[in-house]
Amino acid sequence: MKSEVLHSLILGCFSLCVYYGYPNKAREVHEWTKLFMVHHWPATVCKEAENDCRDPPNYWTIHGLWPDKAEVCNRSWHFNLDEIKDLLPDMKQFWPDIIHSSPNRSQFWKHEWEKHGTCAAQLDILNSQKKYFGKSLDLYKKIDLNSVLLKFGIEPSNTYQISDIKKTLCSWYGVIPKIQCLPPEQEKAQIIGQIELCFTKNLELRNCTDPEVESTKKTLMDDVSSESPTLHVCDDGPAYYPPAEEPEN
Repeated sequence: MKSEVLHSLILGCFSLCVYYGYPNKAREVHEWTKLFMVHHWPATVCKEAENDCRDPPNYWTIHGLWPDKAEVCNRSWHFNLDEIKDLLPDMKQFWPDIIHSSPNRSQFWKHEWEKHGTCAAQLDILNSQKKYFGKSLDLYKKIDLNSVLLKFGIEPSNTYQISDIKKTLCSWYGVIPKIQCLPPEQEKAQIIGQIELCFTKNLELRNCTDPEVESTKKTLMDDVSSESPTLHVCDDGPAYYPPAEEPEN
């Protein structure tokens, strides 16, 4: 009996030490400081997935709104399509599942909510599914990336220096963006895949990284997974901006 009591006491003390004496890893994982508004280019999404997408959009669409360094904060808060019924016309246009067609279209939104939305919900302004998706759509429209790129003559089917694109976006938005690419194939240039702009918890634009640490971008800017095994922060140098539909060989 004494040994059983002693064993229970030891286990209890150990549990208390883990809870109070060590950093709370679960809590640390869910802490975040900024949001990434992630746009992806449909032609690159299809190329990366090696998927024969049907009529992919010819404009930048939403990949997600991602808190940095936080994923799946509430596993019990499941996605409910009924909560965003009013948003469906805009969701289908600006946040489509490029790779999967109906009836699995909502699986993409389910993934984004459960992985990222449950963490973003720490903010009152994002603390429901309707608020999270609705505010994401608002930010997408506010940024209006498609129009800005066209305004400065950055159009598909051309190759650009990554530094030039970043300078252009920085001059317009006043903050440093994050641009991700597919690695080059053989001797061809890397391929532009994602453009991200960052927001504070007050939903104000901010740098995705600090200017003075730009040279270490690969470690400091990859604090949010691209959700892709091949996309990476673009290298300085040329990058190909593919057409909406790649020509057949």
